[in-house]
Amino acid sequence: MNEFLNVTLLALLQGVAEFLPISSSGHLVIGQHLLDMKDAGLQLDVFLHGGTLLSVFLFYRKTILRILVERDWEFLAKLLLSALPAVLVYFVFRKKIDALFENAKMVGALLMFTGAVLFGTRLLPKGDKAVSFGRALWMGAMQAVALLPGVSRSGMTLAAARTGRVDAEKAAEFSFLMSAPLIMGGVLLEILKISRGVESAGAESTGLGLLIWGAVFAAVTGYLSLMLLIKVLKGSKFWLFGPYCFIVGLLTLWFL
Repeated sequence: MNEFLNVTLLALLQGVAEFLPISSSGHLVIGQHLLDMKDAGLQLDVFLHGGTLLSVFLFYRKTILRILVERDWEFLAKLLLSALPAVLVYFVFRKKIDALFENAKMVGALLMFTGAVLFGTRLLPKGDKAVSFGRALWMGAMQAVALLPGVSRSGMTLAAARTGRVDAEKAAEFSFLMSAPLIMGGVLLEILKISRGVESAGAESTGLGLLIWGAVFAAVTGYLSLMLLIKVLKGSKFWLFGPYCFIVGLLTLWFL
């Protein structure tokens, strides 16, 4: 029962924090420390990220279908372009980035950085522009920064879109669709590690039923998080996630 509760809480953190601009990686590191699940294992990570990937596909299923049916190569090219910075940065600095996931205090400091960026969006005007190739690359560069645990991917990419005066709904759609290749790549890398025997012993105790439950729960909460964020972006309260991240980061530095 305790393991079921732990997996459920981590799935909730993954589903909520993956899309809300509060850093899923940072919250998972904090959650694993608090739940004493530092060795939760790659298998659980794979299933949780797979769940949130499913929520993206379900939420934007009409857009994805349109892209495939109409063969919108320009949109696909922008998505691929936006993924390049993160791919390059990760493969150059992979070991250093992975090491940061063991440092809870660094996560706290980076959450405070995320909070400052989000709070700063309050000063930026709304726009009505589309995502050009230049804006896609700029959003991709900010997505690369979000490889650091505690830096929100959606927060950075949506803030970048805001500086480019991109329409809020178009920015959200592009931001979450551009996350799909990276999530898929991350899942494939973790599956490759498992196949090579890199999997930690802690994950062996997590049964298949719990893994599937975690994925489903992460997918449901992820879908609801997407709905909530779209509503927030239509209003003018996006910056309110900033103080939350700053406070969580400060508490992390203090207590962990």
